[in-house]
Amino acid sequence: MGEAIGSMLTSAVGIAISPLPLIAVILMLATPRGRTNGTAFTAGWVLTLAAVVAAVVAAGSGLGTDEAKPTWAHWLKLALGVLFVVLAARQWHDRPRAGRVAAPPTWMRAVDRFTPAKSAGLAAALVAANPKNLVLAVGGAVSIATSGASAAGKTVAGALMVVIGSLCTLVPLAVYLLAGDRVTRTLEEWKAWMATHNSAIMTTVLAVLGTKYIGDAVSGLA
Repeated sequence: MGEAIGSMLTSAVGIAISPLPLIAVILMLATPRGRTNGTAFTAGWVLTLAAVVAAVVAAGSGLGTDEAKPTWAHWLKLALGVLFVVLAARQWHDRPRAGRVAAPPTWMRAVDRFTPAKSAGLAAALVAANPKNLVLAVGGAVSIATSGASAAGKTVAGALMVVIGSLCTLVPLAVYLLAGDRVTRTLEEWKAWMATHNSAIMTTVLAVLGTKYIGDAVSGLA
């Protein structure tokens, strides 16, 4: 089980520090329906991430062989590593230049009118339709699936990955529910910091993960 947890940890942390879900949940918490929409968004995020991880772990485990690491797993890791590097380069290339502010996505301007269903749907889209988060989730789940852990160990590792990857939504919601409007300013500061450093954060995470995945794959294939 230790191998399964260790192999997915970097991907899980990469998801957890993804700026978009944190910004989204903080924006929702600041609306008149903050408590309801924030809870719906967090639930949508957790359930969708859990579904993706469970599906990949189940599929990957079913393709396993007597080998601790099947050959296909190394090739898939190599492909994911290259994709991480490409996404990192694209993220850095598309970053806002000095003195310019990137236009916010359309959904950010409409968040005040969101219903709980739309909030949950947005969370699901940010997991399953956002390339960076989806690749991170798939990469971590593949690491769990191809580890030498037992079925129970993979289940625990998958659950832990979902919890860690959901901290970007669970922590702001918990802080808001426990302290209410008193922490609005603190949450706004978190949002502003993450929005400002979005490109740098994701470029670093993707580049580090890409290098690690490529290195592990080349070592395994060799």
